[in-house]
Amino acid sequence: MRLSKPIYESLPWGYALGGAALIAISHRLHSGWLSTLLLLLGLLGLVAGAAIALRRRDFRTTRAEYRSQDAHPHIDADDAHRSPEKP
Repeated sequence: MRLSKPIYESLPWGYALGGAALIAISHRLHSGWLSTLLLLLGLLGLVAGAAIALRRRDFRTTRAEYRSQDAHPHIDADDAHRSPEKP
């Protein structure tokens, strides 16, 4: 299943916002077990949103670095001074 780009890009924010809402609701409730459950689910939503956003950012940064290296190959300084090895 493919999602449109705006929906796909907003998912981490939706998870984090949903998590924050659950934490706020759990704070307002005075029931012990339900409040605790909502708090844990809210924390899970916040962590999931942050983790997905950070993983996407890292992937995109790494992919951009690899693409720039493919476009501009370079020789490492160690390789430039090393003599060819004999078989």
